[in-house]
Amino acid sequence: MKMRVSAVQYHLHTIKSFEEFAAQCEHYIKTAQEYGSEFVLFPEFFTTQLLSIGSEHETSLTINELPGFTDQYLDLFQTFAIKTGMHIIGGTHIISRNGKLYNVAHLFYPNGRIEEQAKLHITPSEIQEWNMSAGDDFRVFDTEKGRIALLTCYDIEFPEIVRMAKAKGANVIFCPSCTDERHGFHRVRYTSHARAIENQVYVVLTGTVGSLPTVDFMRANFGQAAVITPNDIPFPPKGLMVEGELNNDMVVTADLDLNLLYEVRERGSVTTWRDRRTDLYTDWEEVERAKQSKIAWND
Repeated sequence: MKMRVSAVQYHLHTIKSFEEFAAQCEHYIKTAQEYGSEFVLFPEFFTTQLLSIGSEHETSLTINELPGFTDQYLDLFQTFAIKTGMHIIGGTHIISRNGKLYNVAHLFYPNGRIEEQAKLHITPSEIQEWNMSAGDDFRVFDTEKGRIALLTCYDIEFPEIVRMAKAKGANVIFCPSCTDERHGFHRVRYTSHARAIENQVYVVLTGTVGSLPTVDFMRANFGQAAVITPNDIPFPPKGLMVEGELNNDMVVTADLDLNLLYEVRERGSVTTWRDRRTDLYTDWEEVERAKQSKIAWND
């Protein structure tokens, strides 16, 4: 089983209307479609570009006003997915529920279905600057090409959650990110490599580039897309299938062969998933089996 994926290094710059935002998104979508991609990943916080439009009184918009664009955003990306027949991970968008703000990744299916995964781990700056709340539910998603997970930026820095994703059957982790300088960028990049090695999965990663001079806390972006693999003989030696040019506006594309994951898990140079010391620490696979058995019994 193979799947072709594209990751967008989304260029943030000031715009004047939602139509400008839609046209820029369509450009990336059509580029990925021309490459024959089946999955497209946009970065975290890319919809903050909408705040640069400003109000009708020419005053700056704040993060609290971004949820006001939610219906337009959902309609736009749902239409893209239906028209192109692609699965689109629409980066993340801020939504408001019960008076709280959540940073939510959205998965748009070709049949019009929309699924959500809220960011689970919130950075100190997201709490202090934007009063963001953490999601409290973690899921994986079935597609015609296999099971995937959506983990946003800081999430990838926590090994437990990727262990859980693999235990739930995810072979590909899509990670939209947004980092403003080199330290944050490399934290996300290095831990993405670690998660791919530990769990013998693919990680598809991307980030924002450019700047939004009128949007607080989005004035600087340091980003690069990459498709990351386990480090074993069937894969590139550096565990890097493709990467973009740092801080450039572009799309990168690669083919993921899921059969190679199954092969290295069984007879790779190392078998990190199989060799877990579950006598010493949590066996998330067993936890998941127990959970599914309980659900089946209750049904």
